[in-house]
Amino acid sequence: MSADEALLQALLTELAAAPDGMSLPRLCKRLGVRMSVLLRTLAYLGEERIGDAQGPGWVRTVEDGERTLAQLTDSGRAVAMSLLQPDDGAPA
Repeated sequence: MSADEALLQALLTELAAAPDGMSLPRLCKRLGVRMSVLLRTLAYLGEERIGDAQGPGWVRTVEDGERTLAQLTDSGRAVAMSLLQPDDGAPA
């Protein structure tokens, strides 16, 4: 698993554990990344188009007063739950 894949999985796992969302500074601290890295990752996983590629729409950011929260969308929650389910060892 590459560092990027590990970050994506860790981000989805953290957000799955926070159904109401998590503040961006807290996510940075929990993931051990700088805000710029987190923002790029959220943009990559969001709904917006980046260049010619449409994002998967797994996360969104919402304003909660003075805080910005990251939340999983329904499709992001499904992906996160599939990552959290134990592998039963069955052949694919």
